[in-house]
Amino acid sequence: MTDGPQAISGMREVSERFDAFLVDQFGVLRDGRGPYPGAAETLVRLKQAGKKIIILSNSGKRSAENDHRLAALGFDPQSWDWFLTSGEVAWRILSAESRGARRKCLLISRDGDTSPLDGLDLQRTASGEDADFVMLAASEGDVHPLSYYEALLAPAARRNVPCLCTNPDKIMLTRQGTAFGAGRIAELYEELGGGVRWIGKPFPDIYATALDFLGSTDPDRICCIGDSIEHDIGGGAAAGLSSILVTTGILATATDEKRRALFAEHGATPDFILPKFVW
Repeated sequence: MTDGPQAISGMREVSERFDAFLVDQFGVLRDGRGPYPGAAETLVRLKQAGKKIIILSNSGKRSAENDHRLAALGFDPQSWDWFLTSGEVAWRILSAESRGARRKCLLISRDGDTSPLDGLDLQRTASGEDADFVMLAASEGDVHPLSYYEALLAPAARRNVPCLCTNPDKIMLTRQGTAFGAGRIAELYEELGGGVRWIGKPFPDIYATALDFLGSTDPDRICCIGDSIEHDIGGGAAAGLSSILVTTGILATATDEKRRALFAEHGATPDFILPKFVW
């Protein structure tokens, strides 16, 4: 939109314009501490209005893991049609490719999570020295400094071991605030000389999977909702979809000037801007 995004105060103002919504998780529905007030109710209201809802998340965990976690936070599992994660997309890609010799994977995840590899014919290794490929599923940037990951990954990067980043977020929300995400670790891997295949927003694979699920829904009637201009708004624009920027999450303290600079930097301006995900 040439005049910038249209300000709205609630989802009720745009619900009739769209048949389906791709809703980000962190920064829209919740942060590192818990759900945002009104977010769960808003999902229910959209579903009651007959909308198709996909929660579209740059989580390295698979879809079912996130389904359970969001339900445990008090969200109604019936208020979304699919919780599609970048981890789920990556798992499906690896499942199709996991043929032939058994490969060793250096998995970088959070809280000991192994779900990105569960059910795949892969062997986990703890060293970059003998890994056949690296998977960056999550960051513990609130626990370890970036130098910790540099030491772990440098041997693999030196050997030109391929890397799959299943969580492109460069900033993540934690209980203590923000920390560097798996996307920043992937950037580090590239800086060390390694190659990275990026899965998740704003890259095409996750949008292709979502649109395939939505079937015959007119793309003009699909809207992306997120807090990241680079990932949610930029990814939606590249997929030819409308978007709503919610100013909670990583841009909670950003000024209008800062947001406009980010629109220009990423070549993506949302159609609407919403202070918080409420009805």
